[in-house]
Amino acid sequence: MTQYQTQLKEQFMRIAVASGKGGTGKTFLSVNLAKYLSQFRPIVLADLDVEEPNSGLFLKGELIAQEDRARMIPQWIPEPCTLCRECQYNCNFNAIIQAKNQIMIFPQLCHSCYACADLCPENALRMVPQKMGVLSRYRIDNLCFIEARLNIGEEMATPMIAQAIDYLDKNFSPDILQILDSPPGTSCPVIEAVKKADFVILITEPTPFGLHDLTLAVDTMKKLHKDFAVVINRYNLGNKDVEDYCAEDNIPIITRIANDRRIAELYSAGQLVYDKVDHFSKALGDIIDFLSLKTTVK
Repeated sequence: MTQYQTQLKEQFMRIAVASGKGGTGKTFLSVNLAKYLSQFRPIVLADLDVEEPNSGLFLKGELIAQEDRARMIPQWIPEPCTLCRECQYNCNFNAIIQAKNQIMIFPQLCHSCYACADLCPENALRMVPQKMGVLSRYRIDNLCFIEARLNIGEEMATPMIAQAIDYLDKNFSPDILQILDSPPGTSCPVIEAVKKADFVILITEPTPFGLHDLTLAVDTMKKLHKDFAVVINRYNLGNKDVEDYCAEDNIPIITRIANDRRIAELYSAGQLVYDKVDHFSKALGDIIDFLSLKTTVK
């Protein structure tokens, strides 16, 4: 294989891969792009789809560190409590109510905002940690893989995503390219995952469902004032509506990944594709060129 030396423009050092719906190829693109680039430079890949992280299915690496992650929830202390209901009034998420002579707390609804504890006149509430998931760090040659996994039954993904991004901020130099495998959709987890990204790749498919959910994702990125562009996966599977929509709204299409049975077979077997299918390698090259990754032969 020809060896390349790559360098990304400074303003694009954290790239999120997102989609309006699940199943369009978000993880497929993230893991292959990260592994391809790791041949030439250090790369960090973070799986932020915390409710169902699956990037690790394609990356077999050495576990370097693993730590529990917790969020803070209130705990009621009965003795000083005067049942004044201030905690109930101050909670915007209905996570606390007064029931006769006790305070009831619903951790699944708590957003860890500290309003109840900080504004309690009798200091009858204190914030205590509750485990919500596990953060794991793996090493695969030049690639560092971070997996954030939420515990089964946890209601909110956003706090886990926020802590994973905080881990990236604290543990990696801003000079290292980071690729974020974001959750699907357009709700709070996606917003949390992309809000610190320098650029967002929206991957979609040329179907009516793909177009519908792409329009939602585009509206979300515009409201967040994010730079973004589109990758069309499974090209030639459906129709031209996605391309027409992007043309009408002046949305750049970075590349088109052909619908290919060979890709589906490799992916379903848990294998990477970047070094096995030539036209897909070319599509990755299109992404690199679009993001101003300069490549020069050594």
